[in-house]
Amino acid sequence: MDEYEIRRERMVTEQIQQRGITSAAVLQAMRAVPRHLFVPPELRENAYSDYPLPIGCSQTISQPYIVAFMTSLLNLTGIEKVLEVGCGSGYQAAVLSMLAREVHTTEIIPQLAARSAQTLRELGYGNIIVHQSDGSLGWPPAAPYDAILVTASAPKVPAPLLEQLNPHGSLVLPVGGRGTQWLELWQQEHGVWQSEEVMPVAFVPLRGAQGWADWDDQ
Repeated sequence: MDEYEIRRERMVTEQIQQRGITSAAVLQAMRAVPRHLFVPPELRENAYSDYPLPIGCSQTISQPYIVAFMTSLLNLTGIEKVLEVGCGSGYQAAVLSMLAREVHTTEIIPQLAARSAQTLRELGYGNIIVHQSDGSLGWPPAAPYDAILVTASAPKVPAPLLEQLNPHGSLVLPVGGRGTQWLELWQQEHGVWQSEEVMPVAFVPLRGAQGWADWDDQ
């Protein structure tokens, strides 16, 4: 193994498995995706560290454990069509693509959308489609989705996302204000959408019509 493979294996073992992630499929995806190629070149030495990293445009690539944990909540089996809101670097989409049939990922910032699309294309992730759009509104043309994952904090769950989710599907997103939010899992119970607060988290604010109106000030 090269140095990055060694660091990636250590990341999975020490940061993810030891915190209780047991899904073999999720662990394999985290082992397979070259996280260092999704961060700025000057930060590659820190790519497998136990914290988020800046990727430009006031955005971040999430801590590896959070990526694995949020992914595990979706319980993907390989046949699903997934929507990710907040493509950022493209790393989370790459992890999802290892576990799902098709991934649609939205990014509201043109610069990041173009960069992540290029990275994913160059690395051969053929089942990911990047849309430069307001992800708080979902992506209606490809709906319904079997799972939706949001990588930015919303003031409340965006109604369009629930409308585009398969009745048997799952939505994972952080909800809350500045600083700390709660990671929520939304699923239907007896035909009614119900939420469960899973753990406290800290994400950048969701931008767009269903996000924070004053995101520039956050």
